[in-house]
Amino acid sequence: MDAPSLTSRERVARAMRHEPVDRVPVFCQLALGHYFLHAGLPPHRIWFTSEGFAEALVTLQQRYRFDGILINLPGRPPDVLDGLRCVEQTAEAEVLHWKNGEVTMVPRDDNPRHQTAAGTTPPRVDFAALDPDHLGGLERFTGYWWNTYHIPWLAGKAGPGLLDAVPDYFRHTLRLVREATGGLVSVHGEVFSPFTHFMELLGYEPALLALLDDAPKATALLERLTDSAIGWAVAQARAGADAVLISSAFAGGGFLSRAMYAEFVLPHERRLAAAVQACGAPVYTHTCGRIGDRLDLMEATGIQGLDTLDPPPLGNTDLAEAKRTVGARLFLKGNMNPVKLLAATSADEVAAEANRCLAAGAPSGGYILSTACSVAPRVEPWKLEMLVPLAEQFGAGDLHVATPR
Repeated sequence: MDAPSLTSRERVARAMRHEPVDRVPVFCQLALGHYFLHAGLPPHRIWFTSEGFAEALVTLQQRYRFDGILINLPGRPPDVLDGLRCVEQTAEAEVLHWKNGEVTMVPRDDNPRHQTAAGTTPPRVDFAALDPDHLGGLERFTGYWWNTYHIPWLAGKAGPGLLDAVPDYFRHTLRLVREATGGLVSVHGEVFSPFTHFMELLGYEPALLALLDDAPKATALLERLTDSAIGWAVAQARAGADAVLISSAFAGGGFLSRAMYAEFVLPHERRLAAAVQACGAPVYTHTCGRIGDRLDLMEATGIQGLDTLDPPPLGNTDLAEAKRTVGARLFLKGNMNPVKLLAATSADEVAAEANRCLAAGAPSGGYILSTACSVAPRVEPWKLEMLVPLAEQFGAGDLHVATPR
C-alpha cells in the first residue's frame, strides 16, 4: 500500500521507524560557513545569537526544501553581544572586538577563532593537572569555551549525577525553529559525545596520548563529561526535539582502533543514548571517517540510527553493505560524497551521486538522503536545490522501490 502524502516531520519520523514513506526524506547538515555565506545574515549574528541562528536554519531549510533541520549549537545568552565594543568588517572576516580586549575573528566561510587580550591562542586543559571529580572552573579555559561554545562548565554544575542546571536560553533556538516551521519540519537537536568533549577539552594530540598514559583517569573524565552530555541531550529531548544526534566525530578508524572504541566510546555513548531514549526521543550517531569496521559496536551503544557513513575514499562505508548488516535495525542517513558535491560542475554529476545513494539506501525503507558529512561552505546552493526533486523522481522509500523511475 502506498503511503499517503506526508509532512516533512511525518516523513522523517516514518523513515526513522522503517515505515513506508511517500518519498525518501532529504536533509543535510550544513557547515556553519555555509550559513554564513548563504543565509543573508551577518555571520556573527548567526554564531552569537539564538535568533540569528534560528533564522539562518529556517531560511536554508525552506530554500532547499529539506525535511529536517539539525540545530547543532545551543541557544546563546541573550546578552552575549552586550560585551561587544565594535565589529570590524574585512573582505575575509568579521573581526569582533570585545570590551575586555579579547578578539573573535568570524571568517565568512568558517567557524570563529578567538584570541585573548594578549593576542595569544586560548589555553586548553592540562590533563596532568586536572581532577575529574572537581571540574568546576572549566569556563576559564577559553580555548574550549570559544572554539566550540558547547559550555564545558555544565560538567561541574551538579557534581557527578544527572544535570538539572541547563540554562533556559540553551533551548531558545529550538523553540524559535519549531515556531517558525509550524511543527511541519523534523527538528533535531545535537549533543557532543563524551569522547568529542574529551578531544576538544584537551586538544587532539594530548587527548589521544592521555588514553595511553593514564586510561583510568581518562575514563573517569569521560564519565564526568557523559554527565554533562546527558544534561544537554535530555534537555533537548524534553523540549520537544524530534530526535537527538550524538556528534561523535573523532571515533572513527582514523583516530581509534576497534578495541579503543569499545573501551573509551561505547560505554559512555550507551549511557547517553539510554538517557535520551528514556525521554521518548530517537537518538542517532554522527561519526566521520572509517567506521565500516565498527558498525556493530556503534549499534551496541543502543542508538536507533547512523549518520554520515562516509564512502570511499573519505571513509570505508559501502551503503548497500551497511543496509545488509545493520539496516534492518538502524535507520541510515548520509553516504553522499560531500567532496564530489563540492567539486561537481554539472547537474548530471550531482544527480549521479544522489541516485547512487537512493538506489542503495531506499529499498526496505529506513533511509534519509544526505551528504556523508557537513555540506561545505562553498557548495553552490543550486546543487542542494536538486536533492528533493531527485528524491521525488526516484519514488517512495518502501519495500517495492529498487531503481529510479
